Amino acid sequence: MSHEKYQSVIDALHECMVACNHCYYSCLQEDDVKMMAECIRLDRECADMCSYLEQALVRNTPFAPELATVCAKICEACGNECKKHDHEHCQQCAEACYKCAEECKKLA
Repeated sequence: MSHEKYQSVIDALHECMVACNHCYYSCLQEDDVKMMAECIRLDRECADMCSYLEQALVRNTPFAPELATVCAKICEACGNECKKHDHEHCQQCAEACYKCAEECKKLA
């Protein structure tokens, strides 16, 4: 199996990881950081999972469907949390998370 067949999901994973890392950093700069705690936690979880799955797909992991299922769940959870906040970085993150979740579901 060649990783090129995963290119659309790899691209979505990378975009989501970047968006989550940006959201994570931006949430830490907000006035009420405590209110952003769950968003920050899920940003980290999602960025880490997306980064891992991106690497795993490039090396043609045999666990792609299982990992994609977990990643889709994490992306949806992060997107749902980010969607609750009006900050532009949260809204952009939610959009990237939902896009990534859909790509991961196709793979799963």
